[in-house]
Amino acid sequence: MQVTRRTVLQAALATMVAALQPAWVLRAIEDSLVMKPIPSTGERIPVVGLGSSVTFNVGEDSMLLDECAAVMAAFFAAGGRMIDCSPMYGSSQPTIGSGLNKLGYPRALFSAEKVWTANSASGPAQIERSRAFWGVSRFDLVQVHNLLAWERHLQTLFAMKANGALRYVGITTSHSRRHREIEHVMATQPIDFVQVTYNVLDREVEARILPLARERGIAVIANRPFRQGHLIRQIEHHSLPHWVAETGASTWAKFILKFIVSHPVVTCAIPATTRVDHVRENMTAAMGILPDATLRRRMAAYVAQL
Repeated sequence: MQVTRRTVLQAALATMVAALQPAWVLRAIEDSLVMKPIPSTGERIPVVGLGSSVTFNVGEDSMLLDECAAVMAAFFAAGGRMIDCSPMYGSSQPTIGSGLNKLGYPRALFSAEKVWTANSASGPAQIERSRAFWGVSRFDLVQVHNLLAWERHLQTLFAMKANGALRYVGITTSHSRRHREIEHVMATQPIDFVQVTYNVLDREVEARILPLARERGIAVIANRPFRQGHLIRQIEHHSLPHWVAETGASTWAKFILKFIVSHPVVTCAIPATTRVDHVRENMTAAMGILPDATLRRRMAAYVAQL
């Protein structure tokens, strides 16, 4: 029988699915991960999650769907919980649903979705379509994506939360021009989460948004931790600092993630990837020591001068 890339991938995926750990083993894995509380409830989640923008937009290609499922399998096997998506991300939602179905819907899943439509009246229908794509009974978190029609969408989400159809409510942006509006919503609305861009070079949120999140008890998700891979490519040809062991990192990806999640107010970072080895590497950033404030300043200064 001819061995193709597809048969090898399917065999690997079957092995990974079979290796998904029972609950007591997963609890032991979680004990080795850095977890942070969601301020509004105290529920603790690992500081590294999984994004899906671009990487999971694979259409109906069965081989690529299996590759994404393998990434998800490795993520859950390493103790991961939060997977983040949006209707904006092409076919990423059904890709996640396909992966979850192949993996038997791991109980550890923390589902983070978004509502993204200028027609606020169509928000509930869009959320329901998203839920059907994932195949879950309800979402843990729904966020208003890029603040589009946020006033009406937040009304919808708060009502869903009150009715038990949703656990947490949030807002997002990946654009600094919206930071003032983000601050306004944070200061005036009882949201649970805010999602913003934050990494070792993009640090504008340190000035106002992160302090406000601390003050208001809002969890923070850091998106674009690697600038969709551009940041890694920008610095990977440089050597890590000779003092890198002090950070708990051994690669540039772990260095960047350690910087992000070591901020006291950041709850979770959501790197996206198409590779099993990368998701495993990312999850190890949620293990071991986290840099303190002095070391974080040193890390930022080192990258800035590269």
